[in-house]
Amino acid sequence: MVTVGPMGQLFGEVAALYDEVRPGYPDEVRQAILDYGGPPTGIVELGAGTGKGTELLVAYGPVTALEPDPRMAAVLRAKFPQVDVVVTTFEEWTPPDRRPSLIACALAWHWMDPQTRNRRAFDALAPGGTLAVFGHKYAYADPGQAKAISDVLRGVDPTVADRAEHWVRDDVLAAGLWSGVDERRFTTYPILAKQRYLELMQTFSPFRRHPPDEQRRTLEGLDAALDGSVHLELRTSLVLARKI
Repeated sequence: MVTVGPMGQLFGEVAALYDEVRPGYPDEVRQAILDYGGPPTGIVELGAGTGKGTELLVAYGPVTALEPDPRMAAVLRAKFPQVDVVVTTFEEWTPPDRRPSLIACALAWHWMDPQTRNRRAFDALAPGGTLAVFGHKYAYADPGQAKAISDVLRGVDPTVADRAEHWVRDDVLAAGLWSGVDERRFTTYPILAKQRYLELMQTFSPFRRHPPDEQRRTLEGLDAALDGSVHLELRTSLVLARKI
């Protein structure tokens, strides 16, 4: 397996497909953030991509979105012209003098420097501000289908592995900085046509890191293993924490 590049180079070549096929977030996530921290007075989103998390955040008010890939950022700008899109990494970004009361990160926390991400977020927030980290875990409602997909993926790459179920919560707690750390979970069950699922697979980072011949083997294997549709069990987690 080869590494295509860091976050800034991994998804840009499929930015339009990413935006089309990646699922958004249930409105319960937006409401849970609001219930936890109240209406935010400033919002910064980390690793915004094409705006799947931004879709929720713009309901609160003005958003500054950090996105290192200019191709992803271009899709984000086109969708949300009211959002201040900054093409930069979290590590290179300088917080404004007026600190935000909400820092949010949708399915990108693992791309932030693990040694500094909690400290950077804590320092960038206004006192009393909220950190909200949310994302999807892709599972399958049909155990037989789950095994068939796993067999194909592991057949191409035996090292493929999922992160621990509560890794974001554990990471935030381990930082020893935050108060009121809480995790909320939401589950939905979308059904995708097989072709749609194969398109979705092409937007996942483990797939994108493989060379073209292994990508082709993965898609051919999944195409042969699956019937007409894929019944997802989409597990959405939201980790909330407060700066005191």
